[in-house]
Amino acid sequence: MFDLESLSLNELKKLARDVQKAIDTYQERERLAALTELEALAHEKGFTLSELAPLAAKRKAKSGLPPKYFNPENPSQTWSGRGRRPKWLEAALESGKSLEDFKLRA
Repeated sequence: MFDLESLSLNELKKLARDVQKAIDTYQERERLAALTELEALAHEKGFTLSELAPLAAKRKAKSGLPPKYFNPENPSQTWSGRGRRPKWLEAALESGKSLEDFKLRA
């Protein structure tokens, strides 16, 4: 496409700025398109995006360890296998279930 070897330093720098500007503009268009899609989906489910955003931020703030176990009755409740066992898991184990019953399957 371009013979970059024939361009001067100033032309290369201008080209780099133009490419970065094109990348930034493309990413902003993609962000706006994603936001529009998310707003439509939230509205379809009866929510506003601002109602859901705090939930997403809270979910992201959780531990960086991947979950190894989950609660079949509420799959959003997980445990990495480290630290203290959650109450839902303790109750299930006391009722005779096995830890293996709650293991995530790949």
